[in-house]
Amino acid sequence: MLKRIILSAIYIVFLVFQPNGWATVNDLPGGPGKFQWNFQTPVTEVARMQIHLHEVMMLICLVIFLVVFAVMFWSIIHHRKSKGHKAANFHESVKVEIAWTVAPFLIVVFMAYLATDALIAMRDTSNSDITVKVTGHQWRWSYDYLNGEGKGIGFVSSIDQAHRELSNSGKITQPIEDYLLKVDYPMVVPVGKKIRILTTSTDVIHAFAVPSFGIKTDAIPGFIRDTWFKADKTGMYYGQCQELCGKEHAYMPINVKVVSAEEYSQWVSDELKKLVAKQDDPNKIWDFQELLQKGEVVYQTNCKVCHTEAGKANGEVKALDGSNIVNDTNNAAAISVILNGRRNGAMPSWKSLKDSEIAAVVTYIKNNWSNKSSKALQPQEVRALRDN
Repeated sequence: MLKRIILSAIYIVFLVFQPNGWATVNDLPGGPGKFQWNFQTPVTEVARMQIHLHEVMMLICLVIFLVVFAVMFWSIIHHRKSKGHKAANFHESVKVEIAWTVAPFLIVVFMAYLATDALIAMRDTSNSDITVKVTGHQWRWSYDYLNGEGKGIGFVSSIDQAHRELSNSGKITQPIEDYLLKVDYPMVVPVGKKIRILTTSTDVIHAFAVPSFGIKTDAIPGFIRDTWFKADKTGMYYGQCQELCGKEHAYMPINVKVVSAEEYSQWVSDELKKLVAKQDDPNKIWDFQELLQKGEVVYQTNCKVCHTEAGKANGEVKALDGSNIVNDTNNAAAISVILNGRRNGAMPSWKSLKDSEIAAVVTYIKNNWSNKSSKALQPQEVRALRDN
């Protein structure tokens, strides 16, 4: 109750002093709610178990609080000096020592017993229908479907660029329910299926968390950790990286789209067709204009967030415009940076890109802004460096 009173006061102050228009913002289904007091609406059995466990634990804590303070105040009032009471004089009472050791122990054991079912359910990732590897990068997520329907699909998911630009400008004139939570490519899963999530990272510690599913698992470089969920309702669900992973931490949302089995099968079919269409002919010699056009798409999708649209320096991110590496007549250095990353992951490895995509984006940055090499880089050159 005290928690709700404090939160209510904070909300009232916020509403009084906030800019005009924000008071009209609505709940975001699958995400934060307006005047939300507690957890987000659960759509998995594990999330419901967590909420129930939370409420039971809070009730136990409230009972302990009331009992302890009731005894304390009763003792103060009824054993005060003005009534003639004198302080007891005892030292190392065995009964008191046993009481304040055994009682908390039994309470903790009882609470652990209540939590057992939820903890076991949270860790049981066996018999999954679909396995997805989720990799954290500064500052985006990549998804690779490893097993089940959709095996072989993979993509990188970044914050919606329009939202990112609004944040940069600071000029938001109307409420946006999914502000800084919308992404370009959401993770898609079928309703009613057990989805196993494997998490890892290429740079620093991230955390994959979707409150409506009741999941939160750290993504740690060099380690694979797992969790799972089975959503029982279709819709869009949102989360964010919950480890402080650097200056773009606030711009690393998670967006999961839960669809019907039929819609999921259609999505898988469409994505697999795209993969087939993207497959490269290793012997193809690309036209210069083809590479520029393809490179622009790759740059806008994967590079623009950190390097800016104009290729300028962005904080610790080095400029591409006028870069010695980019303008070097030997393409090996630029290709190596994209394949292997640099500065301990500050520039992530993009080995997941195809040879043609890397060749195209290198051609694009070498021939954009003030960079004018007028030369096309072919996929065969990328392949040669990738194989070494």
